[in-house]
Amino acid sequence: MFRQAMGLILAAGVVAGCARNDLNDPLAPLGAFGLGLNIVVADNAQKVPISREASEEEWEAAVKQAVADRFGRYEGTRLYNIGISVDGYALAPPGIPILAAPKSVLVITANVWDDAAGKKLNAEGAQFTIFESLSGETVIGTGLTRSKREQMAALSYNAAKRVEEWFLENPEWFGMTQAELDAQLAAMKAAAEAADDAPQDAAAPAASDAEALAPEAVPVPDEAEDSPPAPGESAGN
Repeated sequence: MFRQAMGLILAAGVVAGCARNDLNDPLAPLGAFGLGLNIVVADNAQKVPISREASEEEWEAAVKQAVADRFGRYEGTRLYNIGISVDGYALAPPGIPILAAPKSVLVITANVWDDAAGKKLNAEGAQFTIFESLSGETVIGTGLTRSKREQMAALSYNAAKRVEEWFLENPEWFGMTQAELDAQLAAMKAAAEAADDAPQDAAAPAASDAEALAPEAVPVPDEAEDSPPAPGESAGN
């Protein structure tokens, strides 16, 4: 079943994902969230036939780094443990004609626990199918334009981003009501729009303006007039 589903996805050439890196943007409102354990396992990951090879250790390292990069920024008052299993993947290989170039894809299952309560918050693992970012590279197949490491990093980044979006769909896990979440998201959107609409910094003044703003030159006394008297001469001579 997994291989059939992956084959259909790759044949269709469906591409989705984040268009840019947003890790320097303001944090999403996740209430009390703070990152506890960051657990990634890939021992049962299935690889589709047309794919570069990636080891269990490589996938665990890539996804764990992406989770740390995204969720390690939060400093909430409660710790939440994230568990992710890598279920399957395809990394587009090089050397395939452009028209048939497959796309890279990652399938994960995510779970989250309240650390202090020792309680799993989601009843069943949430499975997500992740693609590389939409770009000219992904349209023709990134096996021609990206290394295996770059493909894995892009997929892992998008996987962590998708988990964050899943968290936002469940604000009650993090001590927030839906109304509180909506209000904070609306405020963030308004602030972003205001920043976009703000006028640019004033241009540098024109040459004539610059002259008007410059301080008046202070006349420098003639050197002869200001020279101290030579030894043996009086100040009046």
